[in-house]
Amino acid sequence: MTYAVTVDVELPEGGPELDVLQREGVVFLLRKGLDSIAAIEGPDGMEVDLVDDVITVHRLGARLKLYVDAPALEFAEDAAREVVAGLLESTEPLAAWEITRCGVELAPEVLQESLDAADGPDAPPADPAERARRHAAGKPSGDAARRDDTDVADMRRKLRSLAPGLQAFPLTSFGHSDDEEKRIVGREAAEIAAGAVVYAIDLLVDELFTDLAGLEEEGPTVADTDAPFMILDELPRQFAQQYSVLFARRLTVTAVALTGRLTQPHFGRLSCVAEELLLKFLVGQAEATADLYELLSEEVETALQVFADGVGDDMDHEWPYAPAADGVGKGLAQDWFIPFGDEGYVHPYAAHDDGEDGDTGSGDDGGDSGCEGGGGDDGQGPPR
Repeated sequence: MTYAVTVDVELPEGGPELDVLQREGVVFLLRKGLDSIAAIEGPDGMEVDLVDDVITVHRLGARLKLYVDAPALEFAEDAAREVVAGLLESTEPLAAWEITRCGVELAPEVLQESLDAADGPDAPPADPAERARRHAAGKPSGDAARRDDTDVADMRRKLRSLAPGLQAFPLTSFGHSDDEEKRIVGREAAEIAAGAVVYAIDLLVDELFTDLAGLEEEGPTVADTDAPFMILDELPRQFAQQYSVLFARRLTVTAVALTGRLTQPHFGRLSCVAEELLLKFLVGQAEATADLYELLSEEVETALQVFADGVGDDMDHEWPYAPAADGVGKGLAQDWFIPFGDEGYVHPYAAHDDGEDGDTGSGDDGGDSGCEGGGGDDGQGPPR
C-alpha cells in the first residue's frame, strides 16, 4: 500500500532564517539526495519503495511528503524517518537540521486497512495505546491529549514568530489595536491567529498535492472512487463527478497563488469562488492547528473570525453546498475559477479551460475563455 508520509525538518535552534536564495539551495540539495534513492531498507531487511515525493521549503525549514510503498503504516513512517535522517546527515549544510515530525495522516478506514495488511511477528498491535508506546520515541503523535507544557509553549512561540509573515494583513486584521476602544482581542491572541494562518498554508498546499496524487491513481473523478481525500472530500459532494485531475490541479495552483498573495504586502481581494472555498479551508486548518496545541482560546477563535470576515467581506462560499433535489449540483465546478469582475486575478493555469471538467459544449480558442469572466452569463456561474 502507498502511504504519504509527511516529514518536517527545521533549522537548528537559534539559526538564521532562510532567505529566498538559500531556500532554492535547500530544495536543490534535498532533490539531489532523494533522486538518488530508489528503495529504502526497512525492518529485517525488508525493501520499502520510495515512489514519489514533494518538497516545500520555508524560512524555518522544509516539509517533505514521501510516497512510500510499504506493507503497513509503521514501516512506512520508520523508513521515511530513516531516509530523511540519513539524507540530512550526509548533506553537510543540512547536518544540524532536526526532524520535528514524521507521520502519516489517514482516514480511519485506511488506517484499519494498514493494520489488516500487516502479517507475522512484526505486525503492529491492534491496541492503539500499545502502538503509541511502541513508537513513543518517534514523532509527535498529533494527539492533543499528549501535548505537554513544553510542546504548547514551543508552538505558541512558533506561531507568534510566524505572524509577521502574513505581510498583507497586520494584527488589526485580526482585531487587535493599540487603541483600547477599538481593540477586540489582545496582541498575543492576534499573533497566534495570524501565525496559525501562515502555518496552515503548508498544510493546505500539502493536502492538495496529496489529494492530486491520490486522484491521479484512483480517479478519473472523486465520484468514481471510494478513496479518501483531505480537501476534495470537503468540497460540495454534488459536484463530485466534476472533480477531475485537471480540476484538482487548477485548485492546487489557485491555492498556491492565493496563499502567495497572503504573504506579500498587497493582497487585493478574493478573485473567484475557488479562492473563497480555499480561504474557508485555510482558516479551518489554522483553527484546527491552534486547537491541536491547546491554543484555541475564545480570543484566538474571535481573531480568526475577524480575519475571515475582513478578507471575505461579501464572500458567499456556501451556495455550492446548497442541497440539490437530485443530488447533482447545478452548473459547472470549472466556473468557480472565473474571476469576479475585470480586476479579479486568477492564475493563467487555473483560468485555462480545455473542457475536461465538464461538458462545455465546445473547445477553447487559446485557453483564455475564463480570463475575462466569460461563462457567467448563462446563469450557472458564481453569483456576483
